[in-house]
Amino acid sequence: MKALIVASACAALLAALPGCTYYVAPGTPVPGYSNPSTFDRSFSAASGAMRDHGLAVTMEDRASGTVVGRQGEGTVTATLRQQPDGSVRVQFDSSGMRDPQLIDRISRSYDQRMGR
Repeated sequence: MKALIVASACAALLAALPGCTYYVAPGTPVPGYSNPSTFDRSFSAASGAMRDHGLAVTMEDRASGTVVGRQGEGTVTATLRQQPDGSVRVQFDSSGMRDPQLIDRISRSYDQRMGR
C-alpha cells in the first residue's frame, strides 16, 4: 500500500513538470541538428582560402554549399556538405590549373582559417 502511495505521488509530481530543457555546450554536435554557424564558418573559410591565393571567386551559393574560384583558365570548386553528426565535409577540386600545388595551398589556407 505504501509503495502505491509513493508511486502515485511520483506520477503526480512528474505530470506537474512543464518539461525539460536540454542544454548542449557550444560546438557539441547533436545528431539530427544542423549547426548553421559551423557551416557558415566553413563556407567563409573556403571562400577566403581561394582569395588568399589569388583566385577570383565567381560563385558563392550557400544553399548548395558551392564556392567556385577562377584563376586564368583554371577553376577551383569547394563543395561543403553538412554531415549527420553536425560536422562539415569540405572538398576542393580543380580543373585546368597550371599550378598542381595550388589546391594543396588552398587546403592548407582553409585549415589555418579554421584554426587547425
